[in-house]
Amino acid sequence: MTTEPLWTGARLIEAMGARSQGPVPAAVTGASIDTRTLEPGDAFFAIKGERDGHDFVAAALDKGAALAVVDEAHAGAFPADAPLAVVPDVLRAMEQAGMARRAELSAKVVAVTGSVGKTGTKEALRLVLSRQGKTHAPVASYNNHWGVPLTLVRTPRDVRYGVYEIGMNAPGEILPLAKMVQPDVAVITTIQPVHLAAFESLEGIAREKAAIFGGLKRGGTAIINADIPQSGLLRELALAGGAGRVISFGESENADVRLLGCALKPDVSTANASVLGQAVTYKLGSPGKHIVLNSLAVLAAVEALGADLALAALALSDLTPPAGRGARQVLHAPAGPFTLIDESYNGNPASMRAAIENLGRMPVSGRGRRIAVLGDMLELGETGPELHKGLADAVTGNGIDLVFACGPLMRTLYDALPSHRRGAYAAQATGLEPYVLDALRAGDVVTVKGSLGTRMGPIVKAMTARFPVVQADD
Repeated sequence: MTTEPLWTGARLIEAMGARSQGPVPAAVTGASIDTRTLEPGDAFFAIKGERDGHDFVAAALDKGAALAVVDEAHAGAFPADAPLAVVPDVLRAMEQAGMARRAELSAKVVAVTGSVGKTGTKEALRLVLSRQGKTHAPVASYNNHWGVPLTLVRTPRDVRYGVYEIGMNAPGEILPLAKMVQPDVAVITTIQPVHLAAFESLEGIAREKAAIFGGLKRGGTAIINADIPQSGLLRELALAGGAGRVISFGESENADVRLLGCALKPDVSTANASVLGQAVTYKLGSPGKHIVLNSLAVLAAVEALGADLALAALALSDLTPPAGRGARQVLHAPAGPFTLIDESYNGNPASMRAAIENLGRMPVSGRGRRIAVLGDMLELGETGPELHKGLADAVTGNGIDLVFACGPLMRTLYDALPSHRRGAYAAQATGLEPYVLDALRAGDVVTVKGSLGTRMGPIVKAMTARFPVVQADD
């Protein structure tokens, strides 16, 4: 049996409206914008980001790229026998290819957005749907102007389900991405004070997130959070955007998918829910109340897609936190093990509180302490200092013993804490690192969290470099 390639070279060139220069490959097996992760047989798209992708075309071809997509201005810089697809604009060509692939799909497609919880919900949907048929979803948080079309280009034609994540940093970014994806089901996880530097109010954020409904297939399903003040507005905008059905989820009495009760434990959670009148009890392999609430959106989407609800609920027991978003490791300090919770990928008021609450539920042993290593939450505008300072009640209310903080905004939280809860402060994460490493001891549980721009990830790497990982069978 032969497997159909992701693309034929001729079809990809046609989809982009490109002209070929050099040989046209019979098959293209993948798509890449980064030579570090490129695999032989990939099409390499030389998009312009922090670096111009054209600077890496030669390296991509050396690594075995089947084809390089370049613009007219650079086409003459490469050998005549190099396999090239030449276009006016490489990003636009990738968008065209993505839309062409979307038009070829017979799959049911779901798109996810929201202020927080997008990636976790996307991963949960990938997990539960993949148990019921071939499913494609982005490998990471590929939710922006290049991530969405790249994910579409990478989608095999024979998938049964497609899951796509759509994000934004500024007004006007969601609608064009939603129109590329054309979801059958669109999910908004929640509306929270994230990216307030670019929006005047939470209503402004809600309206931008609701632009996802502008890409819905006519008569598609919108899934919204029933527990937030913007719920009514989102429902109104969903119907105006062409949704044929709106499903709400949450703890509210009027939620269509309603949480009836849950038990939150350090490593797992259990939930009892009513899914459009059907009682469902299930376990989640990833802890936290926010994960439980987002699982309601997952089950709503499963129902809207016509997939098996019971199988989906069962699959959620295998849900695990991804790296940078709650992944856990047991490391060995000189006197014994301690637990690291890696939340270093992002930080905003809602997710920060959720991480602190999860840390508060973690058991410690011996002389162990609950330690939070926190970096600035960015893009909050004028509300930033107050939102950081406001985390003090979460720290004290959840029994966090020590806070190590970095960044000018986290200084407001650090100063608001009683002295016995202050570990150390530094202006930048690099300055905080040695204090954290020197403080850790057996029995501790430590969470590292902050916006990606605060670079908390290197602190996690420094911890795993100094302290050996305790193997699962130890």
